[in-house]
Amino acid sequence: MQTVILKPLQHREQECIGIYFENDPKLNGAIQKNAKAKWSQTKKAWYVPLSKENYNKLFFALKGLAGIEHSALHQYLAEKKKQVSAKPLPVAASIPANKHSIPAPWINQRVILYKKEKIRPVNAHVLPAMQQHLKLKAYSPSTAKTYLNEMAQLLQTIKDIPADGLTQELLKRYLVYCYEKLKLKENTLHSRINAMKFYYEKVLNREKFFWEIPRPKKPLQLPKLLNENELAKLFNALTNKKHKAMLFTVYSAGLRVSELVNLKIADIDSKRMQIFIERAKGKKDRVVNLSPVLLDILRSYIKDYKPKPKHYLFESEQTLTAYPTRTVQQIFGNAKYKAGIRKEVGIHSLRHSFATHLLDKGTDIRYIKDLLGHFNIKTTERYLHVSKRQLVNIISPFDDLWKKSSIDW
Repeated sequence: MQTVILKPLQHREQECIGIYFENDPKLNGAIQKNAKAKWSQTKKAWYVPLSKENYNKLFFALKGLAGIEHSALHQYLAEKKKQVSAKPLPVAASIPANKHSIPAPWINQRVILYKKEKIRPVNAHVLPAMQQHLKLKAYSPSTAKTYLNEMAQLLQTIKDIPADGLTQELLKRYLVYCYEKLKLKENTLHSRINAMKFYYEKVLNREKFFWEIPRPKKPLQLPKLLNENELAKLFNALTNKKHKAMLFTVYSAGLRVSELVNLKIADIDSKRMQIFIERAKGKKDRVVNLSPVLLDILRSYIKDYKPKPKHYLFESEQTLTAYPTRTVQQIFGNAKYKAGIRKEVGIHSLRHSFATHLLDKGTDIRYIKDLLGHFNIKTTERYLHVSKRQLVNIISPFDDLWKKSSIDW
């Protein structure tokens, strides 16, 4: 029977209990199922949020399966308890007079101020209410996380001013502050506006007054891609067959990294030669072509790789669940470095390359739109600007002038 070590762990700015032991499928399953533990690829450890309840769940999950060493965790908690007891009690204070044109109901409200509290108690209800509404509206986890993070920035800035009482004029002033003082980029500003719109219009049921606020114009950015020689160097830089198969699949089918990691073995239809993409961006299902070459590669990978994937096409060896997207991005980054590619591109460039190379080969843009899962043809038309198919047939007017006239050189 091995010993499991419990230590304090800081993960994504949250206090956690780190769980350390040699890889054991039984222990993995026990702490996942009974203690809801998660695996951190960056920390190389299992973890749960630090709480008495989670500690008790871990204790019962490991009972009879392993011994527990928790001296480091107990020492950390003891020191933390001393620090808390040494702190002075919080001080009561009143919200200032109607300096910021906040409606009257909040003027005389008394709140407790905590010096190290990022979001003051007067606005403590905002994020929970917003999170609940996001769940009810079935927003994706990534969108919900973005909205909550952006709304938190506003709450931290206004401090003791009640967010529910902010007028349109104050919100405009805040956005000007974000643009001029914080120098936020256009995409971040769009996300912040959308988050604020969601809270004031959807949660508080305000009228859609927010459209009067001028939105920053998004810059037109062309897709960044790799040419065929760079792709060959990138793929050849990989030695791990599983990693090769991952990047082959992304390029061959034009997938997003989130679509790759969620692919299941059952999604590969070798009879119809199709790949089924379930609930992709915008909760939209689609099918893409399955390349015969890719099919042979995937069959070889599944046959030779140990442990064999059981549910997902690419499973994490530690958790036996879907591969983390960050790990796949890191695999691409390492391969790019080994291949000596200096372009500022990420794994999404494989999807851009897929679309552009199809255009170069004469594929109708409407088919490419469906393969990529775009809602609007205008999104796909970006690739017309980087495709070389039409560019090679364009002759510069300077060339004609050079041929027709006697120009000195």
